[in-house]
Order: sequence, then C-alpha cells, then structure tokens
Amino acid sequence: MRLRHIEVFNAIMLTGSVSAAARLINITQPAVSRTLQHAEIQLGFSLFQRAKGRLTPTTEALALYPHIERLFAQLDEVQRLAANLRMGSDAGELRILSVLALSYEVLPRALKRFRGKHPGIAVTVESLHSPQIMSALLLQEADVGFAFSPAVHPSLTQESVADSRMVCIAPKGMLSRALLRNGSVALHDLVNLPVVGLDSRDPVGTSLSQACRQAGVGFQQAVVTVQTYHAALAMAHHGLGVALVDGCTANSADRDKVDVLTLEPHIPVPIRALRFAGRPDSVAVRSITRFMREAIEEMS
Repeated sequence: MRLRHIEVFNAIMLTGSVSAAARLINITQPAVSRTLQHAEIQLGFSLFQRAKGRLTPTTEALALYPHIERLFAQLDEVQRLAANLRMGSDAGELRILSVLALSYEVLPRALKRFRGKHPGIAVTVESLHSPQIMSALLLQEADVGFAFSPAVHPSLTQESVADSRMVCIAPKGMLSRALLRNGSVALHDLVNLPVVGLDSRDPVGTSLSQACRQAGVGFQQAVVTVQTYHAALAMAHHGLGVALVDGCTANSADRDKVDVLTLEPHIPVPIRALRFAGRPDSVAVRSITRFMREAIEEMS
C-alpha cells in the first residue's frame, strides 16, 4: 500500500463513508473512491463492503487497521521532530526533563543557582518516568534529562551526575530498637513487615527485585504498589508500611513520622544526565548539570 492508500483507508475507517473521508482529508469524493479502488486492486482483496452508502470494514481491513494506527502515530512523531528541528535550539531557553524524585529537592536547589548565573534564560521543567524522558530526548523535545536509569539508546549520551543508593523509610515504632541503634537494616529484617511495593518496570524497582532474588528474600504481598518514590514515602508517612526509596527522596522524609536507615545490601541508584547525541552541549546544559551535581553532594 502506498502512503496515499493508507491515508484514505484510515480516513474511511475513522468516518465510515467516502463523503466524510473526503471532507476529513480535504480531497474530492471521486478521488477517495479511485484511491480506495486502486488500493484494493493492488492488495488483491476488498477492504470494505458497500451497503446503503456506508462502508463496513472487512475482516482483512480490521486486521490491517492496528498497524495503520501505529504507522500514523509514528508519522505524528516525525512531524513533531521536524517542527522541533525547524524551530532550532533557542539559546535563551532551557528545557529540562526529570524523574519526579529529583524534582522535589535536588532540581529546585540546582535551579536557584542556575537562575543566579543565567537570569536571562527561560527554563521549563517537566517530570516524567525514565522511558518517557528518553523518548522525548530522541524527539529533541528537551535539552537535557535527569534520570535514574542509564541510557540504552545509541542516539543518547549519558553523564554521571551522582551515585545514590536505596534507603529504608519506616513508620515510627515499626522497627526494633536494635535496628534503630544499628542505623541500618537488611532485606531479611523486613520479611515480616508490611512493605510499599515499587512498580517492577521502574529501574529502581527492578534493582530491588534483583537484590531480593540474590538474597533469597521474599516480602509479604505489598500493602500497596506505587509508581513514584515520593508516593512510597507518603505511604510510609501515614504508617502504611516500609518504603524502600532512593537517597534523594529520603531527604524529603519527615523525621518526626518516620525513621530513615541505610539498606543492606548496597543497591546503587545511579543518577545520570541524558542528552541527544547529535546536538552539541550548550553552556546552559553544562551549567544545570554541574549545579545538579553540587546540589546532590550538599544533600548527601
């Protein structure tokens, strides 16, 4: 199928008639009919059954349509990328993406310094999950992203900002005095306690699951499973269970409500600055990356 065939097919699937499809893609009805007929001849089977002015998709059309939808989604991405390339890189703007855990304490501290040094640069910040950050950077919708997971795409570069680790956040009174005096807790110490679960698709959640398997530890069924570390922290604040989070999130813990302990074994949480490999670093990107590193060092 040619692209024009696909466009007409999609328009008819969306509208259900030749006339409505013609209006949708701004061509004449005869042009829609001819294009559809040519597509069916080329394919060797019918795409629609005609009845009382309506077109009903055949079984073959229904099988094709999910693939057509994905193709149009990809075309939308191409158009977005082309628009971003057309606008070019504005030296007076810095677009930052960050995982939510870094957006509460670390990024605001870094931005305060950044604004003092670059008051004329407009800054936009969006908090996303790591896979979304990578996707947006590939589409050049941002200048830099800060995430916990290393870049896995050849078109992205990564720079180490800091190496955090997972810590244990426990509601007051949930852990024994012996553990509190020790200042650290092992995974096997938490086996019989309620634990707030992390999404297994999350990079930190994946690292935690691997550490549990290696230690031969299986927690009770999670009292609740969350997608962000600050949500896990909030659950611990309200006494629902133990939260295992990154060190940056732990800095937001209310010590009147929870105890914060080192978690053993050491589960690293690498913090990386991600950038599109085909674009040279700007002064603004280098500056915010440096300030992020300094903010984390000060909070450690």
